[in-house]
Amino acid sequence: MYGIKENVTNKYIINKSIFICKLIKIDSDSNIKEIINDLKKEYKDATHYCFAYICGSVKRFNDDGEPGGTAGMPILNVLENNNLDNILCVVIRYFGGIKLGAGGLVRAYTKAVTSALDKTKISKLIPATVIEIIFNYDSIKTIDNILRDEIIINKDFNDLISYTINISNARKREIYSKLFDLVNNFSNFFPDPSYFVDILTTNFVIGVTIFLSKKSIILFTIFFIIFLLFYQH
Repeated sequence: MYGIKENVTNKYIINKSIFICKLIKIDSDSNIKEIINDLKKEYKDATHYCFAYICGSVKRFNDDGEPGGTAGMPILNVLENNNLDNILCVVIRYFGGIKLGAGGLVRAYTKAVTSALDKTKISKLIPATVIEIIFNYDSIKTIDNILRDEIIINKDFNDLISYTINISNARKREIYSKLFDLVNNFSNFFPDPSYFVDILTTNFVIGVTIFLSKKSIILFTIFFIIFLLFYQH
């Protein structure tokens, strides 16, 4: 699967009708309605606000008053044909007074989306997990070496060091095992949408925080084995 690296806006004009295509990164479909409403306020004089989105297994489209099958479905088809995920595409139309007909509408909405895609960079999406680790200063060189090929989203330096890391699922078992004796605190949490760049972060959550002190090493070992068996991809 692939995704856009940044949001894109592109204008396409045919027979005096203006089609403004908005390609928007998403990590869930929970705020789609809010995004559409915001665009309606921004482009308040437009005639139609047609859209489609793909987020994992969820795919939806809306013709917003255009003849059935002439707007939302063509938009979705372009997204599917480009193997895109985690994306919302909204095409805002200002009617120019000349009717395009059903076939013309399909071609216009399709062209609006493909033209926008031509202006954006596409990244391969790799399933990954966002984790946070907390460790002592004397472990920083070793940990930096272990994580040299991973995406470190954030670093905090206080009494202890905290890293927020984006780890590909293909490497997480290896990384977890290498970090096992080096960190004081190890947790997983939902990613923020801004973490999505080249690696797709999955909504992967561990319901507890694991402390790797000597007193809890036995408990963690048991949990760690269960974790690997249950969540291995």
